Amino acid sequence: MKSFLVDQDGYYGEFGGAYVPEILHKCVEELQNTYLDVIESEDFKKEFDQLLRDYVGRPSPLYPARRLSEKYGCKMYLKREDLNHTGAHKINNTIGQILLARRMGKKRIIAETGAGQHGVATATVCALMNMECIVYMGKTDVERQHINVEKMKMLGATVVPVTSGNMTLKDATNEAIRDWCCHPYPDMVARLQSVISEEIKKQLQEKEGRDYPDYLIACVGGGSNAAGTIYHYIDDERVRIVLAEAGGKGIETGMTAATIQLGKMGIIHGARTFVIQNEDGQIEEPYSISAGLDYPGIGPMHANLADKKRAMVLAVNDDEAIRAAYELTRLEGIIPALESAHALGALEKITFKPEDVVVLTVSGRGDKDIETYLG
Repeated sequence: MKSFLVDQDGYYGEFGGAYVPEILHKCVEELQNTYLDVIESEDFKKEFDQLLRDYVGRPSPLYPARRLSEKYGCKMYLKREDLNHTGAHKINNTIGQILLARRMGKKRIIAETGAGQHGVATATVCALMNMECIVYMGKTDVERQHINVEKMKMLGATVVPVTSGNMTLKDATNEAIRDWCCHPYPDMVARLQSVISEEIKKQLQEKEGRDYPDYLIACVGGGSNAAGTIYHYIDDERVRIVLAEAGGKGIETGMTAATIQLGKMGIIHGARTFVIQNEDGQIEEPYSISAGLDYPGIGPMHANLADKKRAMVLAVNDDEAIRAAYELTRLEGIIPALESAHALGALEKITFKPEDVVVLTVSGRGDKDIETYLG
Protein backbone atom coordinates (compact mmCIF):
# COMPACT_ATOMS: atom_id res chain seq x y z
CA MET A 1 0.00 0.00 0.00
CA LYS A 2 1.30 3.45 -0.85
CA SER A 3 1.80 5.74 2.13
CA PHE A 4 1.83 9.51 2.44
CA LEU A 5 4.17 9.35 5.42
CA VAL A 6 7.90 10.03 5.16
CA ASP A 7 10.18 7.43 3.52
CA GLN A 8 13.54 6.27 4.89
CA ASP A 9 15.38 8.96 2.90
CA GLY A 10 13.42 11.80 4.48
CA TYR A 11 11.13 12.41 1.49
CA TYR A 12 7.38 12.71 1.07
CA GLY A 13 7.08 11.74 -2.60
CA GLU A 14 9.49 14.14 -4.30
CA PHE A 15 9.33 16.68 -1.46
CA GLY A 16 11.61 16.96 1.58
CA GLY A 17 15.21 15.82 1.95
CA ALA A 18 17.99 17.78 3.62
CA TYR A 19 19.46 20.53 1.46
CA VAL A 20 21.80 22.20 3.89
CA PRO A 21 25.21 23.88 3.70
CA GLU A 22 28.22 21.63 4.28
CA ILE A 23 28.93 23.35 7.59
CA LEU A 24 25.59 22.13 9.00
CA HIS A 25 25.77 18.63 7.59
CA LYS A 26 27.27 17.09 10.71
CA CYS A 27 24.47 18.56 12.87
CA VAL A 28 21.79 17.21 10.54
CA GLU A 29 23.40 13.79 10.43
CA GLU A 30 23.72 13.63 14.20
CA LEU A 31 20.03 14.48 14.57
CA GLN A 32 19.00 12.01 11.88
CA ASN A 33 20.96 9.19 13.51
CA THR A 34 19.60 9.94 16.98
CA TYR A 35 16.06 11.25 16.93
CA LEU A 36 14.12 8.09 16.07
CA ASP A 37 15.95 5.96 18.64
CA VAL A 38 15.31 8.58 21.30
CA ILE A 39 11.65 9.39 20.60
CA GLU A 40 10.73 5.71 20.29
CA SER A 41 12.46 4.79 23.58
CA GLU A 42 10.29 3.95 26.61
CA ASP A 43 12.17 6.43 28.78
CA PHE A 44 11.46 9.35 26.39
CA LYS A 45 7.81 8.39 25.86
CA LYS A 46 7.22 8.20 29.59
CA GLU A 47 8.67 11.67 30.30
CA PHE A 48 7.01 13.21 27.20
CA ASP A 49 3.56 11.79 28.05
CA GLN A 50 3.84 12.81 31.70
CA LEU A 51 4.69 16.43 30.76
CA LEU A 52 1.93 16.56 28.14
CA ARG A 53 -0.54 15.42 30.79
CA ASP A 54 0.58 17.28 33.90
CA TYR A 55 2.23 20.40 32.43
CA VAL A 56 0.42 21.04 29.14
CA GLY A 57 -2.99 19.79 30.30
CA ARG A 58 -3.60 17.14 27.64
CA PRO A 59 -5.72 15.58 26.31
CA SER A 60 -7.16 18.76 24.84
CA PRO A 61 -10.97 18.57 24.53
CA LEU A 62 -12.81 17.62 21.34
CA TYR A 63 -15.69 20.05 21.67
CA PRO A 64 -19.03 19.49 19.84
CA ALA A 65 -19.77 22.98 18.48
CA ARG A 66 -23.58 23.00 18.40
CA ARG A 67 -24.23 26.42 16.89
CA LEU A 68 -21.44 26.11 14.33
CA SER A 69 -22.86 22.70 13.37
CA GLU A 70 -26.28 24.25 12.78
CA LYS A 71 -24.80 27.02 10.66
CA TYR A 72 -22.80 24.67 8.36
CA GLY A 73 -25.21 21.71 8.37
CA CYS A 74 -22.92 19.00 9.76
CA LYS A 75 -21.61 17.53 13.03
CA MET A 76 -18.80 19.94 13.86
CA TYR A 77 -16.16 19.20 16.47
CA LEU A 78 -13.38 21.60 17.47
CA LYS A 79 -10.05 20.14 18.62
CA ARG A 80 -9.16 22.66 21.31
CA GLU A 81 -5.37 23.09 21.04
CA ASP A 82 -5.98 26.69 22.19
CA LEU A 83 -6.57 25.29 25.69
CA ASN A 84 -3.02 23.94 26.03
CA HIS A 85 -0.55 25.66 28.35
CA THR A 86 0.86 28.67 26.38
CA GLY A 87 -2.27 28.77 24.22
CA ALA A 88 -1.36 26.77 21.12
CA HIS A 89 -0.27 23.42 19.67
CA LYS A 90 3.40 24.52 19.66
CA ILE A 91 4.10 23.26 23.18
CA ASN A 92 3.67 19.59 22.08
CA ASN A 93 6.62 19.95 19.74
CA THR A 94 8.87 22.12 21.92
CA ILE A 95 8.67 19.72 24.87
CA GLY A 96 9.61 16.83 22.60
CA GLN A 97 12.43 18.67 20.86
CA ILE A 98 13.98 19.99 24.07
CA LEU A 99 13.78 16.56 25.75
CA LEU A 100 15.59 15.25 22.65
CA ALA A 101 18.18 18.07 22.74
CA ARG A 102 18.86 17.37 26.42
CA ARG A 103 19.40 13.68 25.72
CA MET A 104 21.83 14.67 22.95
CA GLY A 105 23.84 16.75 25.44
CA LYS A 106 22.88 20.16 23.95
CA LYS A 107 22.99 23.22 26.20
CA ARG A 108 21.49 25.98 24.04
CA ILE A 109 18.17 26.12 22.19
CA ILE A 110 17.67 28.34 19.14
CA ALA A 111 14.21 28.98 17.70
CA GLU A 112 12.54 31.14 15.10
CA THR A 113 9.02 32.44 15.47
CA GLY A 114 6.46 34.40 13.46
CA ALA A 115 3.41 34.98 15.62
CA GLY A 116 5.49 34.32 18.70
CA GLN A 117 3.60 31.19 19.81
CA HIS A 118 6.48 28.87 18.96
CA GLY A 119 8.88 31.31 20.64
CA VAL A 120 6.78 31.45 23.81
CA ALA A 121 6.44 27.65 23.89
CA THR A 122 10.20 27.21 23.40
CA ALA A 123 11.04 29.81 26.08
CA THR A 124 8.55 28.13 28.44
CA VAL A 125 10.11 24.69 28.14
CA CYS A 126 13.64 26.16 28.36
CA ALA A 127 12.65 27.82 31.64
CA LEU A 128 11.24 24.51 32.86
CA MET A 129 14.40 22.60 31.92
CA ASN A 130 16.97 25.28 32.72
CA MET A 131 18.28 25.68 29.13
CA GLU A 132 19.56 28.84 27.44
CA CYS A 133 17.05 30.07 24.85
CA ILE A 134 17.59 32.42 21.88
CA VAL A 135 14.58 33.31 19.72
CA TYR A 136 14.89 34.98 16.32
CA MET A 137 11.85 37.01 15.30
CA GLY A 138 11.31 39.39 12.39
CA LYS A 139 11.25 43.03 13.50
CA THR A 140 7.80 43.46 11.88
CA ASP A 141 6.48 40.58 13.99
CA VAL A 142 8.23 41.87 17.14
CA GLU A 143 6.11 45.00 16.75
CA ARG A 144 2.80 43.34 15.88
CA GLN A 145 3.15 40.59 18.53
CA HIS A 146 4.78 42.58 21.33
CA ILE A 147 2.84 40.78 24.11
CA ASN A 148 4.41 37.48 23.09
CA VAL A 149 7.84 39.16 22.97
CA GLU A 150 7.40 40.36 26.55
CA LYS A 151 6.33 36.87 27.63
CA MET A 152 9.49 35.36 26.09
CA LYS A 153 11.69 37.89 27.90
CA MET A 154 9.83 37.26 31.14
CA LEU A 155 10.59 33.55 30.70
CA GLY A 156 14.29 34.36 30.39
CA ALA A 157 14.76 34.05 26.63
CA THR A 158 16.87 36.41 24.51
CA VAL A 159 14.75 37.76 21.64
CA VAL A 160 16.76 38.85 18.59
CA PRO A 161 14.82 41.12 16.17
CA VAL A 162 15.73 40.36 12.54
CA THR A 163 15.93 43.33 10.20
CA SER A 164 16.66 41.63 6.86
CA GLY A 165 14.05 41.08 4.11
CA ASN A 166 10.58 42.19 5.12
CA MET A 167 11.43 41.26 8.69
CA THR A 168 8.94 38.39 9.18
CA LEU A 169 9.01 34.60 9.67
CA LYS A 170 11.10 33.70 6.61
CA ASP A 171 13.80 36.16 7.67
CA ALA A 172 13.76 34.95 11.28
CA THR A 173 14.22 31.38 10.02
CA ASN A 174 17.15 32.49 7.83
CA GLU A 175 18.85 33.99 10.89
CA ALA A 176 18.20 30.94 13.06
CA ILE A 177 19.75 28.71 10.38
CA ARG A 178 22.73 31.07 10.11
CA ASP A 179 23.21 30.73 13.85
CA TRP A 180 23.20 26.90 13.74
CA CYS A 181 20.06 25.24 12.93
CA CYS A 182 19.32 22.41 10.66
CA HIS A 183 15.73 22.64 9.49
CA PRO A 184 13.78 20.64 12.08
CA TYR A 185 12.87 17.39 10.41
CA PRO A 186 9.28 17.56 9.21
CA ASP A 187 8.94 13.94 10.32
CA MET A 188 10.10 14.71 13.85
CA VAL A 189 7.69 17.64 14.17
CA ALA A 190 4.83 15.54 12.74
CA ARG A 191 5.54 12.68 15.16
CA LEU A 192 5.67 14.97 18.18
CA GLN A 193 2.45 16.72 17.11
CA SER A 194 0.73 13.42 16.25
CA VAL A 195 -0.61 13.33 19.82
CA ILE A 196 -3.41 15.54 18.34
CA SER A 197 -4.74 12.87 15.93
CA GLU A 198 -4.10 10.12 18.47
CA GLU A 199 -6.49 11.90 20.84
CA ILE A 200 -9.02 12.65 18.07
CA LYS A 201 -9.28 8.89 17.35
CA LYS A 202 -10.09 8.04 20.99
CA GLN A 203 -12.39 11.03 21.46
CA LEU A 204 -14.42 10.35 18.30
CA GLN A 205 -14.81 6.69 19.27
CA GLU A 206 -16.32 7.91 22.53
CA LYS A 207 -18.59 10.55 21.00
CA GLU A 208 -19.54 9.02 17.64
CA GLY A 209 -18.89 5.30 18.05
CA ARG A 210 -16.27 5.42 15.28
CA ASP A 211 -12.68 6.62 15.37
CA TYR A 212 -12.49 8.63 12.14
CA PRO A 213 -14.18 11.82 10.85
CA ASP A 214 -15.39 12.55 7.31
CA TYR A 215 -13.40 15.79 7.21
CA LEU A 216 -10.28 17.05 8.97
CA ILE A 217 -9.64 20.79 8.63
CA ALA A 218 -6.55 22.74 9.72
CA CYS A 219 -4.63 25.87 8.77
CA VAL A 220 -1.17 25.63 7.20
CA GLY A 221 1.77 28.04 7.35
CA GLY A 222 4.69 25.70 7.76
CA GLY A 223 2.09 23.12 8.71
CA SER A 224 2.87 21.58 12.12
CA ASN A 225 -0.65 21.71 13.61
CA ALA A 226 -2.05 20.26 10.37
CA ALA A 227 0.58 17.50 10.36
CA GLY A 228 -0.41 16.52 13.90
CA THR A 229 -4.13 16.69 13.11
CA ILE A 230 -3.89 14.33 10.12
CA TYR A 231 -0.96 12.09 11.15
CA HIS A 232 -2.95 8.96 12.09
CA TYR A 233 -5.42 9.47 9.21
CA ILE A 234 -3.04 10.35 6.40
CA ASP A 235 -3.40 6.96 4.64
CA ASP A 236 -7.10 6.53 5.52
CA GLU A 237 -8.92 7.45 2.30
CA ARG A 238 -12.29 7.65 4.13
CA VAL A 239 -11.09 10.91 5.66
CA ARG A 240 -11.04 14.06 3.53
CA ILE A 241 -8.22 16.43 4.42
CA VAL A 242 -8.75 20.19 4.01
CA LEU A 243 -5.83 22.58 4.42
CA ALA A 244 -6.45 26.34 4.68
CA GLU A 245 -3.58 28.59 3.65
CA ALA A 246 -3.27 32.36 3.86
CA GLY A 247 -4.71 34.07 0.79
CA GLY A 248 -3.74 37.51 2.15
CA LYS A 249 -5.42 40.20 0.07
CA GLY A 250 -6.14 37.64 -2.67
CA ILE A 251 -3.90 35.25 -4.61
CA GLU A 252 -4.03 37.45 -7.70
CA THR A 253 -2.83 40.57 -5.83
CA GLY A 254 0.77 39.53 -5.05
CA MET A 255 -0.06 40.26 -1.37
CA THR A 256 -0.46 36.62 -0.37
CA ALA A 257 1.13 33.62 1.34
CA ALA A 258 -0.82 30.96 -0.62
CA THR A 259 2.21 28.77 -1.28
CA ILE A 260 0.41 25.67 -2.53
CA GLN A 261 -1.78 27.66 -4.93
CA LEU A 262 1.11 29.73 -6.32
CA GLY A 263 4.34 27.95 -5.39
CA LYS A 264 6.76 26.19 -7.71
CA MET A 265 9.21 23.46 -6.72
CA GLY A 266 12.21 24.95 -4.96
CA ILE A 267 14.44 24.69 -1.90
CA ILE A 268 13.77 26.67 1.26
CA HIS A 269 15.24 26.26 4.74
CA GLY A 270 16.74 22.88 4.01
CA ALA A 271 13.88 21.08 2.22
CA ARG A 272 12.64 20.71 -1.33
CA THR A 273 9.04 21.89 -1.43
CA PHE A 274 6.70 24.42 -3.04
CA VAL A 275 8.04 27.97 -2.74
CA ILE A 276 6.57 31.31 -3.84
CA GLN A 277 9.24 32.55 -6.25
CA ASN A 278 9.67 34.71 -9.33
CA GLU A 279 10.79 33.58 -12.82
CA ASP A 280 14.43 33.81 -11.71
CA GLY A 281 13.82 31.49 -8.75
CA GLN A 282 14.16 34.32 -6.20
CA ILE A 283 11.89 33.88 -3.18
CA GLU A 284 9.03 36.39 -3.20
CA GLU A 285 8.06 38.20 0.01
CA PRO A 286 4.84 36.62 1.31
CA TYR A 287 2.06 38.57 3.00
CA SER A 288 -0.69 37.64 5.43
CA ILE A 289 -2.49 39.45 8.22
CA SER A 290 -1.45 36.44 10.33
CA ALA A 291 2.16 36.53 11.54
CA GLY A 292 2.19 32.73 11.81
CA LEU A 293 1.15 32.08 8.19
CA ASP A 294 3.15 34.61 6.15
CA TYR A 295 5.74 32.09 5.03
CA PRO A 296 6.74 31.53 1.37
CA GLY A 297 7.20 27.74 1.75
CA ILE A 298 5.19 24.82 3.08
CA GLY A 299 6.11 21.63 4.96
CA PRO A 300 7.01 18.88 2.45
CA MET A 301 4.33 16.56 3.86
CA HIS A 302 1.63 19.04 2.79
CA ALA A 303 3.27 19.78 -0.57
CA ASN A 304 3.07 16.07 -1.34
CA LEU A 305 -0.55 15.76 -0.14
CA ALA A 306 -1.54 18.66 -2.41
CA ASP A 307 0.50 17.34 -5.35
CA LYS A 308 -1.05 13.86 -5.08
CA LYS A 309 -4.55 15.37 -4.56
CA ARG A 310 -4.81 13.69 -1.14
CA ALA A 311 -5.62 17.08 0.44
CA MET A 312 -7.92 19.84 -0.73
CA VAL A 313 -6.15 23.18 -0.30
CA LEU A 314 -8.16 26.39 0.04
CA ALA A 315 -6.78 29.92 0.13
CA VAL A 316 -8.57 31.99 2.78
CA ASN A 317 -8.14 35.76 2.52
CA ASP A 318 -7.56 38.17 5.43
CA ASP A 319 -11.13 39.47 5.46
CA GLU A 320 -12.59 35.94 5.32
CA ALA A 321 -10.42 34.84 8.25
CA ILE A 322 -11.42 37.84 10.38
CA ARG A 323 -15.09 37.29 9.58
CA ALA A 324 -14.76 33.61 10.58
CA ALA A 325 -12.99 34.54 13.83
CA TYR A 326 -15.83 36.86 14.82
CA GLU A 327 -18.35 34.18 13.87
CA LEU A 328 -16.73 31.59 16.18
CA THR A 329 -16.49 34.17 18.95
CA ARG A 330 -20.19 35.10 18.68
CA LEU A 331 -21.53 31.57 18.11
CA GLU A 332 -19.38 29.54 20.51
CA GLY A 333 -17.67 32.04 22.82
CA ILE A 334 -14.19 31.05 21.60
CA ILE A 335 -11.74 33.68 20.31
CA PRO A 336 -9.35 31.87 17.95
CA ALA A 337 -5.83 32.83 16.89
CA LEU A 338 -5.68 34.47 13.46
CA GLU A 339 -3.98 31.34 12.13
CA SER A 340 -6.88 29.11 13.26
CA ALA A 341 -9.35 31.65 11.86
CA HIS A 342 -8.11 30.68 8.39
CA ALA A 343 -9.24 27.09 9.00
CA LEU A 344 -12.64 28.41 10.10
CA GLY A 345 -12.75 30.59 6.97
CA ALA A 346 -12.58 27.44 4.85
CA LEU A 347 -15.96 26.20 6.16
CA GLU A 348 -18.08 28.39 3.90
CA LYS A 349 -16.18 27.03 0.86
CA ILE A 350 -17.26 23.41 1.52
CA THR A 351 -20.72 21.83 1.15
CA PHE A 352 -21.32 19.37 3.98
CA LYS A 353 -23.98 16.70 4.38
CA PRO A 354 -25.96 16.66 7.67
CA GLU A 355 -24.38 13.33 8.72
CA ASP A 356 -20.79 14.46 8.03
CA VAL A 357 -18.52 14.38 11.07
CA VAL A 358 -16.10 17.31 10.79
CA VAL A 359 -13.08 17.93 13.04
CA LEU A 360 -11.44 21.35 12.84
CA THR A 361 -8.31 22.11 14.83
CA VAL A 362 -8.34 25.41 16.68
CA SER A 363 -4.55 25.60 16.80
CA GLY A 364 -4.24 28.61 19.08
CA ARG A 365 -6.11 31.20 21.09
CA GLY A 366 -6.68 34.77 20.03
CA ASP A 367 -5.30 36.83 22.93
CA LYS A 368 -2.17 37.65 20.92
CA ASP A 369 -4.24 38.94 17.97
CA ILE A 370 -6.76 41.14 19.77
CA GLU A 371 -5.20 44.38 18.47
CA THR A 372 -5.44 43.11 14.88
CA TYR A 373 -9.07 42.05 15.38
CA LEU A 374 -9.93 45.45 16.79
CA GLY A 375 -7.86 47.32 14.14
